[in-house]
Amino acid sequence: MSYLDLLRLAGPETIVAIAALAVLAVDLLLMRAEPMPKRLACGAFITALGCAAAAGWMLGSGPPGGFEGIFVDDTLTRLVKCGVLVLTVCATVIAMDSKFTRHAGEYLSLILLATVGMVLLVGSTDLLMIFIALELTSLSLYILAAFNKQDIQSAEAALKYFLFGGMSAAFTLFGLSLVYGLTGSTSLPQIAAHLADIGMAKDPLLLAALVMTVIGFGFKVAAVPFHFWAPDAYQGAPTPSVALIASGSKVASFFVLARLMITGFGAVAGSGAWQDYSPGWVPTLAVLSAASMVLGNMAAIAQNNVKRLLAYSAIAHTGYALLGLLANDGAGLSSLVFYTVTYGLTVAGAFGVVMVVETQTGGSRLEDFAGLSRREPLLSFCMMIFMLSLAGIPPLAGFFGKFYLFTAVAGGAKDLGMLWLVFLAVAMSAVSLYYYLKVLKQIYVAPAPEGGAEAQSPLSSRLLLGALALGVVGLGCAPDLLVGRLLAAVSAFNF
Repeated sequence: MSYLDLLRLAGPETIVAIAALAVLAVDLLLMRAEPMPKRLACGAFITALGCAAAAGWMLGSGPPGGFEGIFVDDTLTRLVKCGVLVLTVCATVIAMDSKFTRHAGEYLSLILLATVGMVLLVGSTDLLMIFIALELTSLSLYILAAFNKQDIQSAEAALKYFLFGGMSAAFTLFGLSLVYGLTGSTSLPQIAAHLADIGMAKDPLLLAALVMTVIGFGFKVAAVPFHFWAPDAYQGAPTPSVALIASGSKVASFFVLARLMITGFGAVAGSGAWQDYSPGWVPTLAVLSAASMVLGNMAAIAQNNVKRLLAYSAIAHTGYALLGLLANDGAGLSSLVFYTVTYGLTVAGAFGVVMVVETQTGGSRLEDFAGLSRREPLLSFCMMIFMLSLAGIPPLAGFFGKFYLFTAVAGGAKDLGMLWLVFLAVAMSAVSLYYYLKVLKQIYVAPAPEGGAEAQSPLSSRLLLGALALGVVGLGCAPDLLVGRLLAAVSAFNF
């Protein structure tokens, strides 16, 4: 394969990287003397243009291909990359109304550099490329979390995020190095072939490699007990940064985790069925899934800050999403992608509403949402859609996302052996409805405070949140718009 072919495969990453440099150059050279809203609007336009060009490149490129077991460009990968690019645009539009920084170009360019890492991560099929893309994403997100220099909580959030991230990177690298030592390869298909010969019982180092790799990725997706960074990071970091961490980063991390486990470690999956247990990564992730659902939902009940509540909600949703991996088949993978993409759209919209409330009231406590329906009826209605979708209420996208996950893991296990985990997930979904309704109670029932904020949200926020709410309703009423394409793409996925 020539370098031109490699450039074609890496076209989306190249376009987004060029857009990051263009945002920085335009802001520094042409827009430095302009007021901040105009600089943010210009940077957001370039960001959206770059993401649209990257998506257009994928839609207009030739047939799927790959590069020597390092990089792959199949239909499923393109769909996930487009999802990440859409979520990047959402985070950028949310940032247009921010007032926490004067460095518009630097902030938006870091968002794009994080996106380069996410998009590269989605297409990687080599351990070294996965680790490099993971660290490019992580380093950009660490800086984005610390970007509000006026708030000490932002520095605290970034410090905790960075310290836990550094530790998880060490676990990940050590686990992947053990995999390389056992198999002599960094390519996932070749690793799968070697692991089929080794087996879980023949070499205890394989168990250590598996556990360390799960620990490293457990941090990235905020699974219990590797979740400690998430509540403080979500609460302290700037809201647009949190929107990107909670949406695009989750989509990319879950997809690469699925590729790593299903493609690379498929031979040592094991079983978590209650009547047919065998060691492997499936029972390990089953325990993490159960713990995440229970702790995330129970801890969210006691929260008084909406950003912190959404952080514990994200931990619970990590538990739900892991169910798609436990199915270990095409139906599970397609349900995982559908769930993470729809969850990303929903949580990005929720943080968009939080951003508006923060701008108007200066905080994100439950009390700050009191009376929002009187001054922002459209945004309140959108927030109701987002909260009910996160709770899994039909006919919204969150309901069908959970439905596909639950049916995939129940049907994928022998003799419905994973049904215990499905029952737990359904019960925890019912629990989650309580704290989502707490937010809606403040919006629609609680009286507005005396002398409260009367300012209207910007047009960009109303258009974005309206579009996201419409998307959540549309994917709930017609889920086959995305599920059908995912099932067709998964059929050609290299297991």
